[in-house]
Amino acid sequence: MGAQLRVYKRRIKSVTATKKITKAMEMIAASRIVKAQRQVAASMPYATELTRAVTAVATGSNTKHPLTTEVDSPARAAVLLITSDRGLAGGYSSNAIKAAEGLAKRLTAEGKEVDTYIVGRKGVSYYGFRGRTVVDSWTGFTDSPTYADAKKVAGPLIESVVKETAEGGVDELHIVFTEFVSMMTQTPIDNRLLPLSLATAEAAEAGGKAEILPLFDFEPSAEDVLDALLPRYVESRIYNALLQSAASEHAARRRAMKSATDNAEELIKSLTRLANAARQADITQEISEIVGGASALADATAGSDK
Repeated sequence: MGAQLRVYKRRIKSVTATKKITKAMEMIAASRIVKAQRQVAASMPYATELTRAVTAVATGSNTKHPLTTEVDSPARAAVLLITSDRGLAGGYSSNAIKAAEGLAKRLTAEGKEVDTYIVGRKGVSYYGFRGRTVVDSWTGFTDSPTYADAKKVAGPLIESVVKETAEGGVDELHIVFTEFVSMMTQTPIDNRLLPLSLATAEAAEAGGKAEILPLFDFEPSAEDVLDALLPRYVESRIYNALLQSAASEHAARRRAMKSATDNAEELIKSLTRLANAARQADITQEISEIVGGASALADATAGSDK
């Protein structure tokens, strides 16, 4: 039984060390959530006003722009998937990947070819392991994205939308990311960024009440204004998605690490009970051996006296 007690003590020591690590990671993730939430809130006013400006230009002119014009028969769509660079975040990345695969199946069923773009090592590893084609990927900034990162991601996507389909361009741009709802709820969603649905965008940004905008005169031209505004619109939307995904990642990691810490505590309690039982068994055995030895010695002494 002494060997068994040593095994229990060794396991308790190992689990206690793991608990310290998971507790530290839980606290770090909790502290980062606050910063990520502030960044999400700070990015919203710019994105809202930029969307209103794009909507005003697009609806106030008769210009057909590749970023706002619907294609009669779209043949190819780009899907941007945002995952994490690191693990230990529960089902955060896997849920986003499942949402992206569901979107890809839906687009394929509509007769569209899907070009996949990925942010995050988890998504890159998933598609790479299965031998699936990825047009472009970006890693190294998912837990703390900047606007420069969003601009870097948006560049190739905008270029693919501007190109003709025959030259490798796409007709639609979709984004799959994890929306931060609350500390306990993060929901993977997919949105179509381009072509911009003017009625939907305007209704969303105006609280569900789309106002009728008058026609405007533009200088130098409405097309030049759209050329300047729409790339920034895509960048701001991707930046907001990156920030929400970062907040969701930290929340998922905090929840996963808290669960791991709680499980470690339960395992320590269970191992401690087993160790105590083993120790008690050792003590009982030693007492029995002492009593048995004393009794045998007493019997032997009594026999010699006779």
